[in-house]
Amino acid sequence: MKLDKFFGNDSFASSTSRGLIAGVIGGLAGAAVKGLIEEFLPVRKIEDSSARIKIMDELSTKLTGSPISIQNEGIVEQLVSLPIGASVGAAYGFGKKDKDDYNITDGVILGASTWFSTHETSLPLMGLKPNPTDVPLKMQFNELLAHVAFGITTEVVRSAVNEKLKKNRGVKIYSE
Repeated sequence: MKLDKFFGNDSFASSTSRGLIAGVIGGLAGAAVKGLIEEFLPVRKIEDSSARIKIMDELSTKLTGSPISIQNEGIVEQLVSLPIGASVGAAYGFGKKDKDDYNITDGVILGASTWFSTHETSLPLMGLKPNPTDVPLKMQFNELLAHVAFGITTEVVRSAVNEKLKKNRGVKIYSE
């Protein structure tokens, strides 16, 4: 069966597959944009490690006996951020599997709710991030902005990839 015909169908399997693929790609793009923004806007105090580094330091210490070296922290941040972005994007894409239209509001909601559910609640509760009342307002705003950019990028890319898969603009993909 040709995959282009499969993706063009409106069946549950086709729309779910399109949604997941488009969501993963959108989430990867969103994570990249979020990471880029965080390179320019401070989202935590210089002396504070990110929650990703804290978790990976603990894992590295258990596995190797030493934490991650400072030289490797940047790559570790991305190795953790990209799969998280892809996972959030996949869930988002699945949720929007029957909604082909681009909706920037959905992207803003995705980003803001991701920020709230992590940086304002679960990460502080797990001791991986300071309580929101202990974080300067400007840094909280920068973090929110980076997450909203993640959500908008995820939605824009998800919508474009979904449309491309559904309409199959001349791209022939065959399965064996």
